[in-house]
Amino acid sequence: MFRSLRTRRLVAGLAGSALFAAGAVTASTLGRAAVGDTASPVALPAFSKVVYLSHVNDPRDTPLFPGDPRFTIETVFTVADDGFYLERVKEGMHTGTHYSAPCHFHRKAACMDDLKPADLVLPAVVIDVRAEVAADPDHVVRTADLEAWESQHGEMPEGAAVLLLTGCDSWWAYGDEDGEPNYDNCGSGRRGDHQPGFSRKAVRWLIETGVLGPRGALGSDTFGPDPSSDGMYVPSALTLRRHRVTIENLTNLDAMPPTGGWIVLGSPRNPYGSGAPGTVFGLIP
Repeated sequence: MFRSLRTRRLVAGLAGSALFAAGAVTASTLGRAAVGDTASPVALPAFSKVVYLSHVNDPRDTPLFPGDPRFTIETVFTVADDGFYLERVKEGMHTGTHYSAPCHFHRKAACMDDLKPADLVLPAVVIDVRAEVAADPDHVVRTADLEAWESQHGEMPEGAAVLLLTGCDSWWAYGDEDGEPNYDNCGSGRRGDHQPGFSRKAVRWLIETGVLGPRGALGSDTFGPDPSSDGMYVPSALTLRRHRVTIENLTNLDAMPPTGGWIVLGSPRNPYGSGAPGTVFGLIP
């Protein structure tokens, strides 16, 4: 069952009257923006602050998911020798802070060059589980946790980016030895991979309620929204349909409010791209 009619009318009313920074944005509905033309309209509330939600794209600091290609940046031209400065960047599409398109997991699904601008500008929901993760790096967010969040903060908007604030980003690039505190084990020092994430049932609840509708995203300040206990990556697979994306290796989520903020995903749009490293911006009212 999708969100209540009351909620849908509230979202539509906010969209119709919202302002984007200094200028008004003309928009119809958020739903049309997902499948509209290249100039898809999205209405945003006025915001007062912009923050980076992405790590610096630096090969010296960026942990790589096991099996990903090596990440290098090479200086090709310099101002002193050539009159201009240019670097060559070699990295996988899913390196560093990045997001994944539906075709990352599904055949004949939308790739980067199929996504519309409105698919990449989303209202943000931030779920803070830092206390739970400090006690258990394999913490799993369940449906009851999402319902409890709504009891405290109100209904999640439709077509949202649901982002998990785990605190694991504080271990970005801190060592790479198994059994030592690092990003792979969320600073726990335990051997193997230990990562919090969403349960399968929680993601299905987000889809059934319309929070993850035709548009939307599931993200985390870890290698992805899947807990280490789910080796099949089902939360990602469930999310990556229609125009929905997943967002990985975020940071600074503690600067975002639990609700009311927005995110903007910026990156190259490669043909047939299953994802892209990029800069994610958080817009705060």
